Amino acid sequence: MRKDSKPLISPEELLNILNSSDLVIVDARGGADALEGYKQMHLHRAHFVSLETDLSDIGPYAAQGGRHPLPAPTRFGKLLGSLGIAPSSRVCVYDDKGGANSAARFWWMMKAVGHEQIQVIDGGLAGIQQAHLPVSHGNPPERTGTSPYPVSDWDMPLANMQLIDQMRERNGAVVIDVREAFRYRGESEPIDPVAGHIPGAVNIPYVDNLQANGRFRPPEELTNLYKDIFIDRDAQDIAVHCGSGVTACHTLLAIEAAGLSTPRLYVGSWSEWCRNDAPIAKGPSPKP
Repeated sequence: MRKDSKPLISPEELLNILNSSDLVIVDARGGADALEGYKQMHLHRAHFVSLETDLSDIGPYAAQGGRHPLPAPTRFGKLLGSLGIAPSSRVCVYDDKGGANSAARFWWMMKAVGHEQIQVIDGGLAGIQQAHLPVSHGNPPERTGTSPYPVSDWDMPLANMQLIDQMRERNGAVVIDVREAFRYRGESEPIDPVAGHIPGAVNIPYVDNLQANGRFRPPEELTNLYKDIFIDRDAQDIAVHCGSGVTACHTLLAIEAAGLSTPRLYVGSWSEWCRNDAPIAKGPSPKP
């Protein structure tokens, strides 16, 4: 896979490379039952990584970094090394949410440590089953790798709460909230303690990236979905957030699949913003 290769791979395309010696498959799931779900069924040869313990550094206070802060890059490098992932490895990742959750987060983290040979399996576990790829059950394989992946810092654009506060009021900048519309409007909030949205943010729900069958829209449709955001605007002036910096990566993946430049990720997202006495708005989204 070259640097110009696409960030998504269909299960049908994956079937042609399943026996490649340099291929590492990762099952990235979130939630308390993630490991049990993996044990019940996973793609053959897939390693298990947990959103909660492997892809996040969850602290006691969500007000500091949100519900799923990033781990230190060097810690992530150790995880990759333990899975046998080297800079030369080809990596494919999926989850049980069609790539909408932690598979996209894993993809972003891999890109952020400079790894280009990383793709999300379009359609996730459901797509794998529909394509009749080989599946297994039982415990994950042991993590036997010993050489950490070489990394020193995150090399993808990020935004913190202070920058988001500046961007929401700066002419020419835009903050995208990818949560469901009812959460954005402040009608109810199923996870965080306060409902609403960051004033000035526009709402483009991540589910708009998907077709009815759970796979991503074709690139040209994704381009049409986001083109107005990019008109006369640099990607550095665009920030994307969700509830806790996980599902936002789904939209960043869609934007890359559309062939557009990657905006900033606000990892703390709504879970951090709403816990810090920051301004909050309710109601419908303005047009992008």
